[in-house]
Amino acid sequence: MSAGATGPFRALRVRNFRLFALGQVVSVAGTWMMVVAQDWLVLGLTDDSASALATVTALQFTPLLLLTLYGGRLADRHDKRALLTLTNVVSGALALPLALLVLTGGARLWHVYVFACALGVVNAVEVPTRMAFVGELVGPELLPNASALSAAYFNVARIAGPALSGLLITAVGIGWVMLVNAVSYVGTVVGLRLMSTAELRRGPRGGDRARIVDGLRHVRERRDLLVPMALLAAVALFGLNFQLTLPLLAKSVYHADASSFGLLTTVFAAGSLAAALVATGRRARPSARLVAGSAVVFGVLEAGVGRASSYPVAVVVLFLTGGASIYFVQAANHRIQLGSAPEFRGRVLALYTLILQGSTPLGALLLGRIMQHGGARAGFLTGGLVTLVAGAVALAVGSRGEAREPDARPVLPAEEQRARP
Repeated sequence: MSAGATGPFRALRVRNFRLFALGQVVSVAGTWMMVVAQDWLVLGLTDDSASALATVTALQFTPLLLLTLYGGRLADRHDKRALLTLTNVVSGALALPLALLVLTGGARLWHVYVFACALGVVNAVEVPTRMAFVGELVGPELLPNASALSAAYFNVARIAGPALSGLLITAVGIGWVMLVNAVSYVGTVVGLRLMSTAELRRGPRGGDRARIVDGLRHVRERRDLLVPMALLAAVALFGLNFQLTLPLLAKSVYHADASSFGLLTTVFAAGSLAAALVATGRRARPSARLVAGSAVVFGVLEAGVGRASSYPVAVVVLFLTGGASIYFVQAANHRIQLGSAPEFRGRVLALYTLILQGSTPLGALLLGRIMQHGGARAGFLTGGLVTLVAGAVALAVGSRGEAREPDARPVLPAEEQRARP
């Protein structure tokens, strides 16, 4: 891949990344079908209980809170391709029994709880490994483009998955949707095994010396990493709990059926896809001001969803909110990932994942309690206002200190400067 390659899809010229992206589209589409099916199953088993839905979300993300830093350590110490193969095989093996229980009419709420927790354990290893692996697929020059494309195909799958899930739930039932998800993991495994290992751009590994504390110290000593991490923590805690807030908005406010709920999720994902495609043009590390400013815009739009006067208005604002959310997350990802040293990247991205997804259990429980008393609209209003305030604070702090930050110095060793999420 030449340095002069241009175009929004330039990372797809790398064969290994094409295989990876294709497998991910199949697998992530199955995952989003599962999200809709699981939410609908829980609401059906519990008579629309916000607390039960929040508990499932918390159980799925608590392992990320507890184990992701260890997952990042594994990513820095071992072969990422082998780790990803193992985690996807295990995920498929976990999804299959739950699908069979639903198909046979034997599913109970505690089964969903067990599955959610077990999948969370696997994701604690898979997510930071996958994010760090993208750099090995394309190298640092194409990393911003590959990362944006990863967000794009993720959102293509998030558009197709819920839309198809809503139709299939109505036509054949929840169990068949879950079965499709179990089979979809095969796509990622096949893509990984077809890759050429000789073309991977593997950087230095930490080996037995790779310690979690060293990754934390690397972030602590870099203000340009610490500020976006802190902002991400505030936004993720309250502003990014759409897995909880969207189904409750659809069912309790707009009294939507499965198809209409799938439409809301699809519209949100379409906005995310549009923003991800915009981000494919990024070639350099984003500024602190851009990251914080995008959080402010996201906060305003999310609060607007909570104030939407009707279903059609909510659809429009959700499209914009989806775009603003992914634009902020991608800007934070690029600022953090392109600012971290390669030998620490697995652990730094594990901390990023811990903050982005590991804070979800606490946020889900807090928002679940708020919405239990104030309704689904209160969840969007709370998330939007907290995000707005956090972005404004980060904007003030980041703008004041950005000129003194080490952004201008090289952050990647020369041998890696050859032509991922």
